[in-house]
Amino acid sequence: MVAIGCPLQASHCKQPKKWSSIISSSMGPIKSNNIKVVINGAAKEIGKAAIIAVTKARGMELAAAVDKVLVGEDAGTICNMEEPLEIPILSDLTMVLGSISQSNSNGVVVDFTEPSAVYENVKQATAFGLKSVVYVPGISLDTVAALSAFCEKASMGCLIAPTLSIGSVLLQQAAITASFHYDNVEIVESRPHASDLPSLDAQQIANNLSNLGRLYNRDDLSTCNLARGQLLGEDGIRVHSMVLPGLLSSTTVHFSAPGEVYSVRHDITDVQSLMPGLILAIRKVVRLKNLIYGLEKFL
Repeated sequence: MVAIGCPLQASHCKQPKKWSSIISSSMGPIKSNNIKVVINGAAKEIGKAAIIAVTKARGMELAAAVDKVLVGEDAGTICNMEEPLEIPILSDLTMVLGSISQSNSNGVVVDFTEPSAVYENVKQATAFGLKSVVYVPGISLDTVAALSAFCEKASMGCLIAPTLSIGSVLLQQAAITASFHYDNVEIVESRPHASDLPSLDAQQIANNLSNLGRLYNRDDLSTCNLARGQLLGEDGIRVHSMVLPGLLSSTTVHFSAPGEVYSVRHDITDVQSLMPGLILAIRKVVRLKNLIYGLEKFL
């Protein structure tokens, strides 16, 4: 495996004096046919899952792991892999990108950081000739628009994904198909933690259905009873969010017509469910020369 690593044991790398010497000394032979992947936000749960997924994926290799915590720890060790990857967690994204860019191979930065950091992270990656896959909930539409213009001008690919779950995307597509046959629809979701509700999944479904120009739930548009859930937009689509510790992250879209109810449901039980979508995104984004919003564009 070609990797940016540390020739020392992890215990000796916790406070290295010169990251540049570690990076340069650990660069092995170049495999130009492999996609070099940088995981930014590597210490998070999803970052650890991504490290394992990229390491196992054919045609790509983990080139670096970046985070502000666990600096110096081996990327494989923090993921409880059988053997260390000899790739330390680094904190300097710019230095990492500079080293990866010298390999003259396809490179992708996977961003799991924070909304406030995404714009600069993508700009840095673009400056060094690397594409970006961004999965950071809470990115504003203004940031997306600014990055879209930037990537278009730089002819550099970027995917911003509200979800990396292929199942979630398929749920959205099924809901769009069903919406042409039913006039009544409501979204019911459950989450183990009360944050960012309605969820991005529910908002995306509502946006997709609203963009079709239809009006739903005509007999119930005027109700202002809070027990009826939150009305998303002006198209009559409501979402009900239930939060209880221990619940699955679940999204169900209910459609109805006289005499029948049609429901489409998707459950997420583990962060591993996002990895097939991530690997697909990495493979596809290297061919892009602009910004794409939504994993569904690749399905």
